[in-house]
Amino acid sequence: MQEGISLQKTEKNLGKNVGRAIAKYRQSAKLTQAEVAEILNISIDAVSRMERGIIMPSVARLIELAEIFDCEAADLLTASSPRLQDQSQYLFQLLNQLDEQERCQLIHIIESMINWHKKE
Repeated sequence: MQEGISLQKTEKNLGKNVGRAIAKYRQSAKLTQAEVAEILNISIDAVSRMERGIIMPSVARLIELAEIFDCEAADLLTASSPRLQDQSQYLFQLLNQLDEQERCQLIHIIESMINWHKKE
């Protein structure tokens, strides 16, 4: 019984994480929920429910969203994953957008934050 509850919680968290990633990529693409809904031929409420994690999009829908946002479908999952390996890949993609000096500055900020958290 406990495993079933744990699995439901994991699925709920995954839905919310994927929803946040969808919202983030939509906003980065400078699209409204209404525009995405129109492209997908679904209701605005359906887009809203995906972004809030109330409904989990199918694999086919994730592929459609990735095409709209000009990213890989895996990006929508990786950006929202709690797994360290996926988070590392996502950070790599973000860092890859910066020049060397910007990356060094960001790494310094991250190191400072980690040191600050260790002191707490």
